[in-house]
Amino acid sequence: MQLGLQIASLWWSQCPLLATSRRLCIRLRFITSSSSAKATHWLDEECDDFLPWLEQKAGVEISSVLSIGKSAYGRSLFASKAIQAGDCILRVPYSVQIAPDNALPEINSLLGDKVGNVAKLAMVILVEQKMGQASEWAPYISRLPQPGEMHSTIFWSEGELEMIRQSLAYQETLNQKAQIEKDFLAIRPVLHRFPNFFEDTTFKDFAHAYSVVGSRAWGSMKGLSMIPFADFLNHDGVSETDVLTDEDKKWSEVIADRNYAPGEQVLIRYGKFSNATLLLDFGFTLPYNIYDQVQLQLKIPQHDLLCSMKLELLHRHCTPTVKDVNGFNSSWDSFTIKEVRSARGKGRGIPQSLRAFARVLCCTSPEELIDLAMEAEQNDGRLARCPLKNKSREIQAHHILLSRVTQLIEEYNASIKSLGPVNSPSMSEKLALRRQMSRDLLTGELRVLKSAYAWLKNYCVNLTTTNCTISDEIGRLRTIQGNEA
Repeated sequence: MQLGLQIASLWWSQCPLLATSRRLCIRLRFITSSSSAKATHWLDEECDDFLPWLEQKAGVEISSVLSIGKSAYGRSLFASKAIQAGDCILRVPYSVQIAPDNALPEINSLLGDKVGNVAKLAMVILVEQKMGQASEWAPYISRLPQPGEMHSTIFWSEGELEMIRQSLAYQETLNQKAQIEKDFLAIRPVLHRFPNFFEDTTFKDFAHAYSVVGSRAWGSMKGLSMIPFADFLNHDGVSETDVLTDEDKKWSEVIADRNYAPGEQVLIRYGKFSNATLLLDFGFTLPYNIYDQVQLQLKIPQHDLLCSMKLELLHRHCTPTVKDVNGFNSSWDSFTIKEVRSARGKGRGIPQSLRAFARVLCCTSPEELIDLAMEAEQNDGRLARCPLKNKSREIQAHHILLSRVTQLIEEYNASIKSLGPVNSPSMSEKLALRRQMSRDLLTGELRVLKSAYAWLKNYCVNLTTTNCTISDEIGRLRTIQGNEA
């Protein structure tokens, strides 16, 4: 994955011929997290000819149970007939999918490995757009979103981005914009070689095409493909439906995960993505997203006399930098917190590696650090994954985490308060929408932090109570022994 662009690794399902592929970037529709209710819709007359055109181009039937309509979320697919769970609701052959190899050979040969598949496919889109009605893909290209319709944070102004500065989505947005600029610089010499296609192409044009690809492309064994008709499907965070690819039969298909009555909007899940990813990569948020998460960073103070020893120990036993399911980087001193469902549970959502870091952080002698290193080597190599034997020190370690989480909660509350009202008479519709998405993002991440706070607080209270009980019992025994003497 490149800086937020989601290309998933493929995994084989129960049928070895089928592989699933995760969706890439920005969507324009704003979807509820429940698909149980019928959506108010009407047929999209502008798209009456779209499916017949695609089926004629493919030479096979794409779908007999879906129709293109409009809902409160924009262009969508609806059940035109009753659908049962397990039914194949659409099947799109590779022959009518757009991939990087659709680029003109003379352009493709110049690109080589300089840029990734997203940038290459963006150039294909730019060429087809330039050809207009002469393009064989014109019915599809003409229905792609226009620049003003896209709400990914890469299109936000500096002032709008300030609304989400508290979230990791802010920095990831800057990273993604930098990647797009890098790719544009890499392809610019190629653009100059083909003025008939790219003479007037600007960075904004390329960024738009790049994001269109991201919003509608799936990673697959084919590499990267835009799948017409299938990309009208909107997102439902609790759906179990995704896009499957059959390499032997050379098609992509969607299998319904539940029953649909005629007139219901049919939804799929793009991935188990947080609002930060949905906003950055797809341009929408959910009012309540069960996959929201927060990245928390801890540092060892440089004035700590054991700083170098602690750093060496952590580096020796830490996990290398990885990318989570949302595609965000996570380094050795940065930890992803998910919602803790129960204050009395096992703390799932709070990484063991984070608690281990805090245990190392609170050590005050070389002997304590040596003991932790020996314990790690005697077990599975992971550092400080068990509670410290010294209960007071264990409480201190978790109070460090409580303090950091409390600080973040205060900062998030301030950020949310600074957003002010979502709507005002002088506010544009676009700004109101982006302010609401910012509120959804920050509120969801605040909920995660509060759940972590509740669990950590409960853990410390229980340890303190246990510690006091043990101390009281020791004191009582000593009193009895003194009286007997």
